[in-house]
Amino acid sequence: MNASPKDTPVSSIQVIDRLVQLLDTIAVHDTPPASLKILSAETGLHPSTAYRILAALGSHGLVERTAAGHYQLGVKLLSLASRVQERVDLRREALPIMERLRSALGETVNLTVREGDEVVYVERVSSHKTIRVEQVIGSRAPLHVTAVGKLFLAHDGHAACLAYARRTGLPAYTANTLTHAEQLWQAAHCALQQGYALDNEEAEMGVGCIGVPVRDASGAMVAGLSISAPVQRRRDEWIPQVIAAGMQLSGRLGYHS
Repeated sequence: MNASPKDTPVSSIQVIDRLVQLLDTIAVHDTPPASLKILSAETGLHPSTAYRILAALGSHGLVERTAAGHYQLGVKLLSLASRVQERVDLRREALPIMERLRSALGETVNLTVREGDEVVYVERVSSHKTIRVEQVIGSRAPLHVTAVGKLFLAHDGHAACLAYARRTGLPAYTANTLTHAEQLWQAAHCALQQGYALDNEEAEMGVGCIGVPVRDASGAMVAGLSISAPVQRRRDEWIPQVIAAGMQLSGRLGYHS
């Protein structure tokens, strides 16, 4: 059963709540599309308020107005939904590979994607060891302090890496954080050439990571796979297994080297 728009969770930002109410109501009335009068009545919004929000949504392609002046969901939502679906599929394909890697190496395995100047942790398989490294699913980290983030920067190229450095200022998280633009580029470029990157206590002291790229059928880097461990337990001998896991996941997404 579809949830009522009035059941929409309330946040501390009123205009966002109203926007979501309108989208939910439009979704309920998508066939046939709803008039402004209906949307106003069912959301409890004044017609002028509803009209202004709908106009803003329309300017971003999130809502479309029919020839009769009624409202329906915009095609931009289809594009956004497809991105979510891609991520869900990525997690589904990644999970068994991550579990096998965790079983082989005994440490926490992470799946990350890029959003702007950060990586976002979207899946995790935790180590069974008492002392372990874990990132909360949904947490974020700047590109320059993570192994996978360096690979994303390398894929963007030299100019984009320098632009990232100017934009963010490369804040230091530990004494090991790379805070000079050219130093960061050299590390990122080297990582791309060798097929893996390291985080040498750059985000958090005592924590070391090995990260590898995950590519889709076009060869684009769409995610990263990494293993995190207390730095004293991390071993270079793990690198071929982490690379193999990244290649296996890339293959599941249609990539052929």
